[in-house]
Amino acid sequence: MRVTRVSAGARVRRAAVLVLAVGLLTGCGVGATPSGTSTSGAAEQGYTSVDGTTTTWPVGRRTGPVEVSGTDYDGADQDTAAWRGDVVVLNTWYAGCPPCRAEAADLAALARDDADRGVHVLGINTVDDAGTAQAFARSFSVPYPSIQDTTSSAVAALQGVVPVNATPTTVVLDREGRVYARILGAADATTLRALVEDVLAEPAPGPTP
Repeated sequence: MRVTRVSAGARVRRAAVLVLAVGLLTGCGVGATPSGTSTSGAAEQGYTSVDGTTTTWPVGRRTGPVEVSGTDYDGADQDTAAWRGDVVVLNTWYAGCPPCRAEAADLAALARDDADRGVHVLGINTVDDAGTAQAFARSFSVPYPSIQDTTSSAVAALQGVVPVNATPTTVVLDREGRVYARILGAADATTLRALVEDVLAEPAPGPTP
């Protein structure tokens, strides 16, 4: 093995490259994006390479329906198919994720304020045990359920329709369960509410023949 003397400056540059590589491997990088309309927010330095990148799809180009199901941290079954005809907001998260903590209060407010308008919020967590997830929910007064997705089956169902390349990722489904919008990284409250308002304003689907 050859031993090479490395200057202090070179060591700093190599360390920076290593940090970036680790960040991309932990799910905060961005891959290919389906055709749509995208806007990028500011990156959250030191944690994720993208924060608030929003993509929307017009009616004729939406994929789905998305069918996500699983058991929540209280042992109840959750299935987005049961909410067909309503608007669904899906959010991937885990308790130790700083952007997830930053957006938690806004998601909780959305779930409380718009429940009577037919808006459902569902979390998807592949990391935390019940105690950790429930402590997070108590800390942020989260009123909506989260699937305990230890097998990543819920994420796989979502990933099969729309790429999920960061944690957190928020996906807004229209009344037919199709993907209307995706936010990679922390969701800005104003942006998220605008997306929900847009899809609520769309005509309700007609009866299935």
